[in-house]
Amino acid sequence: MSELQTKLPTDTWIEATWDEYIQAVTNPQLEKAKCYYHNGRLRIEMSPVGPNHASDNGIIVVLLNLFGIAKVLPMKLQINCSYRKTGIRECQPDASYYIGERVNLAPQGSSVVSLDSHSPPDLAIEVADTSVADDIGEKRMLYEDMQVKEYWVVDVQKARIIAFSMIANSGSQRITESQVLPELPLPLLEEALQRSRNLDQTQVGSWFLEQVQGI
Repeated sequence: MSELQTKLPTDTWIEATWDEYIQAVTNPQLEKAKCYYHNGRLRIEMSPVGPNHASDNGIIVVLLNLFGIAKVLPMKLQINCSYRKTGIRECQPDASYYIGERVNLAPQGSSVVSLDSHSPPDLAIEVADTSVADDIGEKRMLYEDMQVKEYWVVDVQKARIIAFSMIANSGSQRITESQVLPELPLPLLEEALQRSRNLDQTQVGSWFLEQVQGI
């Protein structure tokens, strides 16, 4: 395992046992990495984050929080929260939400969330710059198995949202309107992302709130 720890390939899936995964992610050198485990493979992400990725990561949660406020919809946001099903899978979405009555199920504390004793979030979001293919592929299957209700991929390069609704025991399907955030058309979010390329977040948020209040 020492060789795996010291020469661990990043930003790709590699074969590993669960014990090897745990040894890898507890390496102090990987303290700031994003870590995933699924189907006997691990993925460590350490790619530098560019301005567009950082901006989209920020604006998407601003917009969703504004939507919740406008619709008086209870929401609990988790940023970079790690969810673990011991021995089976782990993920660390850029953002995740517990919504509506399920906000009371949102975990607390400073440790990795154990899915052995906690419910998964309603919505998981990955912001992807160069990893879109993986995010809509292997990671999507991970989130299907995790049993979130919806999974979104924010495509930074194209300023678009690729969204999936999970189907119990049979995968997922593409959607253009959120089911966990009723009345939220995803094309409206995409337009806000596109506007954020030329406007600051306050301007984009004000415009978005105006649109949402008219729905």
